[in-house]
Amino acid sequence: MTVLELSTVSKRFGQELAVDNVSFQVEQGRIVSLLGPSGCGKTTTLRLVAGFEVPDGGDIRIRGESVQKQRPYERNIGLVFQDYALFPHMTVEANIAFGMRERGVPASEFPARIRAALDLVKMPGYEKRSPNQLSGGQQQRVALARALVTKPSLLLLDEPLSNLDAKLRESLRGELRQILTSAGITTIIVTHDQSEAMSLADHIIVMSKGRIMQRGSAEEIYSAPASRFVADFIGQSNWFSGRLDDGRFLTQDGLSVIVGGTPPGDAVELGIRPERIVVRTKEAIADVSVNSFHGVIDKTEYLGSTIHHWVRLGNGRRIHAVVQNDGQCFARDGDSVRVEIRPEDCLVLAPEA
Repeated sequence: MTVLELSTVSKRFGQELAVDNVSFQVEQGRIVSLLGPSGCGKTTTLRLVAGFEVPDGGDIRIRGESVQKQRPYERNIGLVFQDYALFPHMTVEANIAFGMRERGVPASEFPARIRAALDLVKMPGYEKRSPNQLSGGQQQRVALARALVTKPSLLLLDEPLSNLDAKLRESLRGELRQILTSAGITTIIVTHDQSEAMSLADHIIVMSKGRIMQRGSAEEIYSAPASRFVADFIGQSNWFSGRLDDGRFLTQDGLSVIVGGTPPGDAVELGIRPERIVVRTKEAIADVSVNSFHGVIDKTEYLGSTIHHWVRLGNGRRIHAVVQNDGQCFARDGDSVRVEIRPEDCLVLAPEA
């Protein structure tokens, strides 16, 4: 069942077209992320769905009903703000009850529903605490419980983990995904963090300049980006300009790279993910099935679980390679090495307009 449907929705602020003919659907129980840089239109899209902004064109439907003329509180939507927006003078219990009271839920149902919501977010027994007695992660869970307790048709999360420190944000991602999955609630998450989108969402919609650039699973978008913008936003790549010639990509700086698949057009760009590049000592046995280039380690960064190399190839080009640290003896600055790249790991894209 389709819970949310946007059809050619647009929104303009003065001369700026913040949302440009955006269309997508969200099915029951799916977790969808709107991902993109600041100013790409993702937050404006969320506000249009919530009813805080009115579209200039198009239609928004929730469970098949147009909500264009409905106010935010009439849309049966749960919303978790970036700063959580808990009432500081209210206890956790009162904060969670607020939405139910505003929607006319009988007071006799409050205790059981509050307990169930706190159990869901793994905070039983916190009913009488005030927000200033909670950590940032606990405040985020209470805000989530307050949104879920009203049993909304759709849950909207606006940069839900951005106010937390990096380590806590990483640990809470898994918990948040588990909570949303357990609740079975249809969710839209707005974020600029690719790791957050990839770990939380079933489906990712990448936006830029008010438009949808690509949509799909994290694996689809990462492995087969539709453009250089998407490839760079959802990860890192080494980029080469050049042309195709009978299954080979001839770079402008003199490299010949065998590529896989059926690349588009004649004028193209070649992208290679750093983690798809193998770095070997020159003495290692060569793999004849891959592209192989000699080079010298220009710079190395040891980051614990990964080792980052910048390799200077024979033509002077510097490329970035990421190696998993499995306890091996890794190459160091000044070492002569060979880099290997599989043809199927080459991203060949038409240049962006």
